[in-house]
Amino acid sequence: MELQSLTAISPIDGRYRNQLQQLDEYFSEYALMKYRVIVEIEYFLFLADNRFFKLNARVRNFLKEVAANFSPDDAATIKETEKITNHDVKAVEYFIKSKLDACDAGQLKEWVHFGLTSQDINNTSIPLSWKHAMEYEYLPALLNLNNQFRTLAEEWRDIPMLARTHGQPASPTRLGKEMMVFVERISNQIDQLINVPYLAKFGGATGNFNAHHVAYPKKNWVALGNSFVESIGLQRQQFTTQIEHYDNLAAHFDGLKRINNILIDLCRDIWTYISMDYFKQKTKKGEIGSSAMPHKVNPIDFENAEGNLGMANALLEHLSAKLPISRLQRDLTDSTVLRNIGVPFAHIILAIRSIEKGLGKLVLNEKKINDDLENNWAVVAEAIQTILRRENYPNPYEALKDLTRGKAAIDKKAIHAFIRTLKVDAAVKKELLAISPSNYTGVSPDF
Repeated sequence: MELQSLTAISPIDGRYRNQLQQLDEYFSEYALMKYRVIVEIEYFLFLADNRFFKLNARVRNFLKEVAANFSPDDAATIKETEKITNHDVKAVEYFIKSKLDACDAGQLKEWVHFGLTSQDINNTSIPLSWKHAMEYEYLPALLNLNNQFRTLAEEWRDIPMLARTHGQPASPTRLGKEMMVFVERISNQIDQLINVPYLAKFGGATGNFNAHHVAYPKKNWVALGNSFVESIGLQRQQFTTQIEHYDNLAAHFDGLKRINNILIDLCRDIWTYISMDYFKQKTKKGEIGSSAMPHKVNPIDFENAEGNLGMANALLEHLSAKLPISRLQRDLTDSTVLRNIGVPFAHIILAIRSIEKGLGKLVLNEKKINDDLENNWAVVAEAIQTILRRENYPNPYEALKDLTRGKAAIDKKAIHAFIRTLKVDAAVKKELLAISPSNYTGVSPDF
């Protein structure tokens, strides 16, 4: 069978292709060729700018257009050459040389890939494509999602809600504040993530500019290498083997994993609130929740997100553990692994969209939330015993423990009856009687 969405082995390129197709600009075989062409041409122009050879404006503009307008047909041409060379980067080099021939600049061909090894191209192309994917796809998607969290937090700012620790009723909180927990966690992780530099390896066959130096020993190749890498938006690693050491890329992967875990935490919390009936879900005409139970509206968006985030984490774990390890100056295990970095990325983007969709379906069920508060008056015991401690009342914790712990039903009537038996000032009794599960929600910073 020919490859199409219905025959693709991976759901990324099959079932979910229509949601993720824009990612092929960063992670496909076509994208890898495109970024290699960009880097090779930028390096060629850099050498010209630094007076290694003369280049007229016509040829310069022609090459700029080759990079800017790189097409799937160009990629197919490179792939045909690779069948002969059995070397993917060499095929890119020959492609650019053919373009120089096409614009009558064949005499400059040997400046293409001058002094370089394949990894100088790979370990600049892949970090550059990763950077662009992070900046143009991931961070905007995550920031938009976090803004959605904040919007809901503001909408639910004043909704009192029973908290649960260890699954048991606990001191009440506010739903808006609970959403702000996730806003802050995501914001903190974004701050850490954007401070991890995007590094590239660029230094010849074993990282020492051997070929560059022997050809032009009076040139400061370290400074030139730094300048070139910075010109394309990356930072150059100063001491490398043949390949990038990938430590910072692994740090990116680990940062993504932490953010994924936060999102999994949110998905499970929202899923639980739906199961507790704190949220209803909007329905769409024609949709089916269960093949057997017509009444069901399942929280599938949060379940799908959780599954995709778990898939992403499993792959990111391998990537961050494997890539920094390479035998001596180079082995090839990084090459095949690096081709998969778009897969967890795609699962993450899919998960973010599922969460956005799920949040958009939520309908707050204030009655159920209020009923739970009213059915759990025992949670104000903490408030009562703390005020009694303030008043130096003897053994207040123990008194409240005897009243509430393990009892089947402690309602407003029982709590108020207990308060009236206390030997405290009338003003303190009034203060205690004013406490309820719905107003015992504490304070938090403004948001």
